[in-house]
Amino acid sequence: MKCKKTQVIIVGSGPAGLLLSQLLYNEGISSIIVDRQSRERIEARVRAGVLEWGSVQALEEATIGDRMHLEGLPHDGFELAFDGDLHRIDVAGLTGKKVMVYGQTELTADLISQRLRQGCEIVFSAEDVQPIDVSTTSPKLRYTKDGESYEIEGDYITGCDGFHGVCRHTIPSNILKTYEKVYPFGWLGILVEKPPVSDELIYANHQRGFALCSMRSKTRSRYYIQCPLTDKVEDWSDKRFWNELSLRVGSDVSTNLETGDSFEKSIAPLRSFVAEPMRYGNMFLAGDAAHIVPPTGAKGLNLAIADVRVLSRGLIEHYKKSNDDYLERYSDICLKRVWKVERFSWFMSTMLHQFPEFSSFEKRIQRAEFDHIKGSEIASRSIAENYVGLPLEM
Repeated sequence: MKCKKTQVIIVGSGPAGLLLSQLLYNEGISSIIVDRQSRERIEARVRAGVLEWGSVQALEEATIGDRMHLEGLPHDGFELAFDGDLHRIDVAGLTGKKVMVYGQTELTADLISQRLRQGCEIVFSAEDVQPIDVSTTSPKLRYTKDGESYEIEGDYITGCDGFHGVCRHTIPSNILKTYEKVYPFGWLGILVEKPPVSDELIYANHQRGFALCSMRSKTRSRYYIQCPLTDKVEDWSDKRFWNELSLRVGSDVSTNLETGDSFEKSIAPLRSFVAEPMRYGNMFLAGDAAHIVPPTGAKGLNLAIADVRVLSRGLIEHYKKSNDDYLERYSDICLKRVWKVERFSWFMSTMLHQFPEFSSFEKRIQRAEFDHIKGSEIASRSIAENYVGLPLEM
């Protein structure tokens, strides 16, 4: 077995693990990143595209924001729609802040490129990845690569390995508590090389189901519609998708819709999930390893970045000042924010989707919620504050 040593072992090379490694590197703290997936697959994954104000600041602090500012699309607000009735949430006007549309795929590529250029060791396509001794002061990570066995010893392990990763399952079942809601539908999404139908995102509730008009750039659009979990991608031709999207967003929007052949199409299930605590011994969980939110409201990536901001500060304080206060409070700090974001994502999902079990009463409540937001600046401000990102309370 070949042995290595570092200060922080990071499992997972998504945005959370990569950003953590970058923030630590900037302070002279070493890390090794290990991922079970290949670099090609990681960089090809299609994920979220809306960054909160705090996430933009974190990327700037990490010296990784140049291409984001060059190619990203700052947004002052977004539209809510209910059966074609539109209401704009003026995020900038209500909060003084903006969001940035910049695809997670691009962000991941930026981070991988910079980390490799700076000499970080990133192990892709690792097999049999297993954290061990995580409750001790010398946690280790074992894995195999090209038939060789390896062991990394560090001071800390960070599980940034996603919902299906191995790190969370290392926590004993009598300590780990999980909370979950699985939604009875999925999102069918497509990517198309056409300009967006609108300069801002549109979240729409229609009697036939939810729809979202989003984008990745000025020439690439991302669209979603709610669909049954039993549907398959093969059931949806491009023509059928465009017809359904046009119905759900209404004629005022669809008039400007440019359709075309999609080059990516997939169906994603929706769930809300939280694991507590987010620390066990000298192992920390961050991002999807600890929590999942439905994509309504664009919070998944931003929650991961918020975790990393807290954790990086704790690790930097530990190594630079021998201060473990932030590390000791890491789980409590993060979970306080996580549950607020879970609430917002659940609220947006409940208001904007068609639930098969909803009665006519509950459907009228959905409409009343939309009308309340439309008629109340205070209600709109609450939506805007959550959308642009709640502050970290450290």
